[in-house]
Amino acid sequence: MRKPDRHEIRARELATAAGLDPDARVERPGQRSMPLWCTFRDAAMREEIEASVATLRPQPPAFANAPLKVFGEHAEATIDQMRNCMGVGNVVAGVICADGHLGYAQPVGGVIAYEKQISISGVGFDIGCGNMAVRLDVPFETIKDRVGPIVSDIARAISFGVGRANEERAEHDLLDDDDAWRASDMNAYRQKAAAQLGTVGGGNHYVDLMNDGDGLVWIGVHFGSRGLGHTSATRYLKAAGGKDGMNVPPAVVDEDGELGRRYIAAMELAGRYSYAGREWVVERVRRIIGGTVTDMVHNHHNYAWRETHNGRDLWVVRKGATPAFPGQRGFVGGSMGDDAVIIEGVESEDARAALYSTVHGAGRLFGRREAIRRFSRSEMDEWLRGRGVTLYGGDLDESPMAYRRLPEVLAHHAGSVRVLHTLRPFAVVMAGSGEFDPFKD
Repeated sequence: MRKPDRHEIRARELATAAGLDPDARVERPGQRSMPLWCTFRDAAMREEIEASVATLRPQPPAFANAPLKVFGEHAEATIDQMRNCMGVGNVVAGVICADGHLGYAQPVGGVIAYEKQISISGVGFDIGCGNMAVRLDVPFETIKDRVGPIVSDIARAISFGVGRANEERAEHDLLDDDDAWRASDMNAYRQKAAAQLGTVGGGNHYVDLMNDGDGLVWIGVHFGSRGLGHTSATRYLKAAGGKDGMNVPPAVVDEDGELGRRYIAAMELAGRYSYAGREWVVERVRRIIGGTVTDMVHNHHNYAWRETHNGRDLWVVRKGATPAFPGQRGFVGGSMGDDAVIIEGVESEDARAALYSTVHGAGRLFGRREAIRRFSRSEMDEWLRGRGVTLYGGDLDESPMAYRRLPEVLAHHAGSVRVLHTLRPFAVVMAGSGEFDPFKD
């Protein structure tokens, strides 16, 4: 029996009102046909969001109709979700980056600037999720014959998925910062956070080994604040009266209220925790490979920053978007086994309109369930073999075919960032198939 769809009743009503048979079959090349009412599901979802937003306190006139800059092509539902987000609170401007797609309450790839407010749901559940890359003074030629053993050592030393601890306990001064844990009201989670520090998790989180144009090895990682961020977000979202889900209005709080101050402290703690975890994992992988770090790039992409734009002091909430101020570098990964890049922000009209933000990855074309239905493991394995990539773990929900191609996405941001290095993965380590990660972004 299929899982009930709570939008089905309204979607059927809309199909009938349009003079169509809700149960007629719609053919989809390469996929199973679906009932016609499913084509009205997005419209039913939009109605639900609009009704929820309408029940909130009216938006101050000074913040209504804030400008929205859209890079690339997007589904109508993604743009509608963003506009609904921008209809709540002291919104000054919004951006959808070219890798954008639907997210929890706010699109992934969505950026919103608020005056004296911050969006708990905009930052999301994986607070401080981000990317880190380091270059080693190790030529790829010197390790290419031992890639397999290196990958096995990484998978053994680092926890991927849920319910397994690292062989080596991670330590960090953050765990002893009593003031930060008190200010965030997250002290009760400190012991769990200590145990999870340096774990990567599942979903689209990874450790990549890459080769640059000079033949040197880079280590790249992508993950966030694990249970600490998820628990913080869940607690403060509930306290703010927000809802968990895709089609819900954003939970926006004032920066100078008690709730806002505590949430900001929790967000900053989770951000520091994310940085510490990624640094620990990179160092642990470096010890397996050998060599010395000669360059490092490190950014969050699920976070809110205090920034000045056009002379105004604002909170800029980036969900799945990388900060890219002029001269600021970022590591942007492609899909599993696809090329990654080191980018640098430049000054331009596009950059200012983007709130100095850019993509955090290639961006999904298909959701996880759709990817599993649409593609086969043999197709994915063939794609990776053609790229010369050794994969440990991973599953069809992260298939490269489920993602856009990164160069095409970056082309939409060519006026605001430039590519400094192109990095080609030769090994990818992820959680295995069937792993559920409750702390993913």
